[in-house]
Parts: sequence; C-alpha cells; structure tokens
Amino acid sequence: MRLRDRRAWQKPEVIIIPMIDIMFFLLVFFMMSTLYMVQVKTVDVDMPQAASAETQLAVSYVVTMKRDGSLYLEDQPVTEAALLDRAAAENQRSAKFSVVVRADQELDYGMVVGLLDKFKARGITHIGLAAADGGR
Repeated sequence: MRLRDRRAWQKPEVIIIPMIDIMFFLLVFFMMSTLYMVQVKTVDVDMPQAASAETQLAVSYVVTMKRDGSLYLEDQPVTEAALLDRAAAENQRSAKFSVVVRADQELDYGMVVGLLDKFKARGITHIGLAAADGGR
C-alpha cells in the first residue's frame, strides 16, 4: 500500500467569484423588475403622448379628469370641492405634498387650467401634468 504525500493534498477552497456574479445578476433582475411593478390606482383615461415624459414616484395625490369633466382621486370619484379641501389640508400637513393631474386628451384645456388655478389658490404649488410615454 502506498501512502500519498501530505503535501500533494490541497486544502479545499471556496470559489466565490461565480457566487458574486449570480448575486449581481439577481440584484439587477430585481431592480429592473420592480421598476415595472409600480402600480398607481387610477382611472383609465386617454392621455396625450409626450416623448420626454418622466416617471415621478413621490406623488401625494393623483387626480384624474375624465372626458366628461368628472374628477377621481386615485380610483375613487370625488367632487371638486372635496378634492380641493382634502388637498389643502394635506398640503398644510406636509411640505412635500404634490399633485399630478391626469387629464383626458379630449378634455377642454380650460377645464384643466381652471383646476390647476384652484389648486394654486389653495396654496398648492407642487403640481404636475401627466402624459403617456410616447417616445421610449
């Protein structure tokens, strides 16, 4: 019987390079998949297309104006007076309060401007207009 030389045996090694590659792949996968998982409760409207539309995730209120002029806060119908009162109260509580208005492209432009003016009269200055992403 032959004895093997003790120096011929190598100590087992843990190779972590492939494990790091897999972890980076999983990190990128989950980051990319969560970008498309952001769902905002809204009513479906036909918004105008914009090539340079940006996604804003830090929005307090999402207001939808349908073609007939009806208003929705997220996915719940709301009257204009109730919407303005709630928005003004929330604006007093938070300095980072913001409103995004999603208006149907067939809606009269004057109605949208009128709503924006009423928000501004209540002291709400962080207001955005939503558009569908048509350029990407």
